[in-house]
Amino acid sequence: MTITQDHAASTAANPRKLVTDEEFAGIVATVLDNNTEMSPDTAARITAEALKFVAACAAFPDERLRPSRVVDEGWHALILHTVPYARLCRSLHRFVHHVPERPDAGRHEPGALRRTMECIAAAGYEVDVTLWLPPTDETIPVAAGCEHSEPPPAGCGGDCSNTGPN
Repeated sequence: MTITQDHAASTAANPRKLVTDEEFAGIVATVLDNNTEMSPDTAARITAEALKFVAACAAFPDERLRPSRVVDEGWHALILHTVPYARLCRSLHRFVHHVPERPDAGRHEPGALRRTMECIAAAGYEVDVTLWLPPTDETIPVAAGCEHSEPPPAGCGGDCSNTGPN
């Protein structure tokens, strides 16, 4: 799988359709609450990318996908909205679990972000590549402070950082 320009904005799936407009606005507000210096436009882009990430995780459960530090900020906000998050996962036919770990450069798998972007594109979404920065890049400062790596923690009942039992 590779990221191509085949997924033009006009033909790409719209992640905003995965939640209601009101839910999307609430998730964006949570991103902004956690990142007071961030613009509303950036928070909306991060939220949309988090929705794409969850959809790709559900579509490709065996790919061991990982969010970037920036996209993880949107995923954190999304998870806090438990009703829309649970409904989203049901609509995707798979619950996407999140188990945070403290950042550790020694655990970072460089190919994971590329693989994740490829799966987002394969799921029909246009990838906002400017949000898929390596963990050391702080071009877009966010409050998120966790990283996801292999293997999942013992006793979680599934692949905690991607998908687990429904």
